[in-house]
Amino acid sequence: MTSAIEKLTKQVDAPDRFDYSAAEVRALQVEALDERIQERKTCIKLLAHRANEAGTSKITSVEDIVPLLFPHTAYKSYPESFLIEERWDRLTKWLGTVSPYPIEGVDLEGIADIDEWIERLAAKGYFISCSSGTTSKSAMLIASQQDMDWSKLDTVGVFSWGSGLQPAQDRMMVGCAPVATVPKNLTIGAAQTAAFSNPEWPRWNYPVPPITVGSLTKMVVMRKKMSDGTARPDEIAAFESTSAERQKVLDDAIGLTADAIIANRDKKLMVSGLWSGLYAVAKAVRDKGYSAKDFNPDNCIYVGGGLKRALLPNDYQEFVHGTFNIPDGRHFQNYSMQELNSGMPKCRDGGRYHVPPWIVPMILNKEGDALLPFDINGGEVEGRAAFFDLSLDGRWGGVITGDKISLDYSPCACGNKGPSIRDNITRFADLEGDDKIGCAGTIDAYVRGVA
Repeated sequence: MTSAIEKLTKQVDAPDRFDYSAAEVRALQVEALDERIQERKTCIKLLAHRANEAGTSKITSVEDIVPLLFPHTAYKSYPESFLIEERWDRLTKWLGTVSPYPIEGVDLEGIADIDEWIERLAAKGYFISCSSGTTSKSAMLIASQQDMDWSKLDTVGVFSWGSGLQPAQDRMMVGCAPVATVPKNLTIGAAQTAAFSNPEWPRWNYPVPPITVGSLTKMVVMRKKMSDGTARPDEIAAFESTSAERQKVLDDAIGLTADAIIANRDKKLMVSGLWSGLYAVAKAVRDKGYSAKDFNPDNCIYVGGGLKRALLPNDYQEFVHGTFNIPDGRHFQNYSMQELNSGMPKCRDGGRYHVPPWIVPMILNKEGDALLPFDINGGEVEGRAAFFDLSLDGRWGGVITGDKISLDYSPCACGNKGPSIRDNITRFADLEGDDKIGCAGTIDAYVRGVA
């Protein structure tokens, strides 16, 4: 018999997967949420702790899942000393608190740095995607091979849906930003290249050294040592020298990428990056005397993330589109995060991010401990975003984010009936200078005790 989770996730290829109302699938989503907790409540240590605290053994409504969601900070809950002191055994034990599968058979001897630790885990089928924030700790998100396979399928599907382009292998792909070399990013990049890139036109990768988790971690650790006064003079000198060299490489990459785009301006281009990088390259192209009239009229653009605090002119989008000759409907944006395994593509007519049926969206209060009132039959609600991604296999699918969003249960102007998110996403940390999720402290204390 097909499970509720399978019924929802099999819609990944359906052309009408966003044309459902939340009310139509809510009963199936609740059934799927209960399936997932019955599968995982005894094998994910942190989930078992949360379920015991909440007294939850069965999911009968979306409200029931809220106490079992993990704050996004849960994936940074390991002691900082494990990373600084290179305690790979302890860090691996911590990983076991958020993994549904035992971490077994990984050789932990002679590991040089965190990048090699990640490589050894991947060799055994444990894929760690990390993001580094303003502290010295990276969020470490474990995934399975099933998750990697899903990412390949999902990334091609959301781009096709949001841009209207079919995977015809007829484009030259141009990266306008450095990309962190973590398993999920590498998997997504390979899938997009296989689907959309002309095999005879090599992908242009932004010409900077690979950004690894190790390089990010070393940088942030050094900044922390400098701020608390523990950095030695020779360490500071080496850090400043390396920073200057990296800045020159980044500056040079802008012009080199502009030259590559100009040299291939007759081809159909798929230009990708963050807005800051896209704008910098577009300006370099303009400075060299080229603009929309010089480019193929069927180009497209893939924008990842928002402004990321970049300060750009008010007309930055029009400037980029007008440089690369991006026609209406060929501008793709996607709302997602490392904690999820699926994307929410922006539609071309309504300008809203659409939630697929296997992601259960929730709007919580600022503290992240209660579901805000909403009408599943229509209307908009604003607050802290939380999601349960039922496609996730290698970790718990429920996460409380740091984002403030507006979720609408009414049909979108594009015609799709599914829930959608307004394009006004902000981070609580940016709004208030700090962001505290109510359950984060108790989760941190529990994980430290186990690990």
